[in-house]
Amino acid sequence: MTARTWAVALTGLNGHMVEVEADLSQQTPGFDLIGLGDRALGEAARRVHNACKNSGLDLPRRKLTVNLSPASLPKHGSSFDLAIAIAALGTEGTLDAASLARTVHLGELGLDGRLRPVPGVLPALHGAREAGFEHVVVPVGNEEEARLVPGLDVHPAVSLAHVALLHGADLEDPGDLQPVRVAGAPQTDEPVLELADVIGQDEAVAALIVAAAGGHHILLSGPPGAGKTMLARRLAGILPDLDEEAALQVASIRSLMGENLTRLDHRPPFVAPHHSASLAAMVGGGSRAARPGAIARAHGGLLFIDEAAEAPRAVLDALRQPLESGSIEIHRSEFTVRFPARFQLALATNPCPCGLFGVVGEECICPPASIRRYAARLSGPIRDRLDIDVRVARVSAAQVSSHERGATSTADARVRVIRARDRAARRWSGMPWRLNAHVPGTWLRQGEYRLPPDARAPLDRALQRGSLTLRGYDRVLRLAWSVADLDGADKPELAHVGRALYLKKGMMS
Repeated sequence: MTARTWAVALTGLNGHMVEVEADLSQQTPGFDLIGLGDRALGEAARRVHNACKNSGLDLPRRKLTVNLSPASLPKHGSSFDLAIAIAALGTEGTLDAASLARTVHLGELGLDGRLRPVPGVLPALHGAREAGFEHVVVPVGNEEEARLVPGLDVHPAVSLAHVALLHGADLEDPGDLQPVRVAGAPQTDEPVLELADVIGQDEAVAALIVAAAGGHHILLSGPPGAGKTMLARRLAGILPDLDEEAALQVASIRSLMGENLTRLDHRPPFVAPHHSASLAAMVGGGSRAARPGAIARAHGGLLFIDEAAEAPRAVLDALRQPLESGSIEIHRSEFTVRFPARFQLALATNPCPCGLFGVVGEECICPPASIRRYAARLSGPIRDRLDIDVRVARVSAAQVSSHERGATSTADARVRVIRARDRAARRWSGMPWRLNAHVPGTWLRQGEYRLPPDARAPLDRALQRGSLTLRGYDRVLRLAWSVADLDGADKPELAHVGRALYLKKGMMS
């Protein structure tokens, strides 16, 4: 007899439905698992055998073959355990075949029969819903995460015996068992840092607001102690909340990382890897199952790299492609995974190895050649992809002793940013982008959005002199639209273009 049920195989954030079919035949007793599984799946037979025995559910003592279809799709992880066990038990006809066939099962089996939580439940159930399924069984530890996907009838289960009872098994109630919970701290809110705590950096704060309004990438350069890190961390606090779709994508990425999700967080993520992070940590990877790196985890939010000039050159260059495309692809011999990676980039760096080059009242001990090499660690292509270059100076003693807070609070800045983004969203309605930073340059250089000659004159001169590339030209145009949105103007004027060019070429606060 053959029994069928369903599970989900993940390739990145994409869930592929896998039909788990078990067949019982009159051959030498054994348990064969086929269907291109990894080592964790290859060990599922042992977990299933012991879990069934310790749950009072004996497997048939005949030849049992379990196939995971489509067989050509790579499958990994232990989340298939529950579906394999239920399909195997269903071959004797003691379970409701129709109930098995319409239900998706996810969960790892312990040897005592209890269900253990698995990572990636959120994207897996999203894929199941898109495929038309309505009934899912998950471990109790994944219940809160599973209920984040609307339109599904979620059945949380403590053990394999509880799942068998759900499908009509003739079995005594196992009673109350202690469920296995997700390891790790529960989900918490990141504190929002106050922008008004930044004193003496009004120009830099204004640049942060422009960056947040248009989704622009920003470089903060200056000596140690000038407040670069303080400014970058407060940029995340003035970003607007994510919409439902973006929040679900962010939560799905966190689910793949095995985090304990209890609700949908609409605050943009803030990811700040150490400058010594490896290329794999930034990009992500894995031999059989791809895990998202810092680039993908920053999707929808802010990626901040402090001491960027100290980071490996290959790590910084790996940012170039996702900055342009808004996604990151991981290629392996057996699969290709694509993660969304539409983030804002903030880099902070010192002007030289000692950090004192150009600082009034200080002496830089770095040789000129060393200063040039240090600056060259941020390659030209990376600098060209940064919209705003802010040079942050140290705060004077008079500003510190004034006991006055900054002129702009986080709440006020967020209101301005939200209003500017609303103007941009209305302007780009019906098009595949919502932020000025995402608009292709061709749209801004021609047609109805082309600026009049007098407004774009400074840009044309800079391009003619060679001080701007065409990519830089487009980025200044996007900046000009963001400055105009903050001012409530319908279209950028000469002053807005001049301000944008000033932000792009490097400002001194």
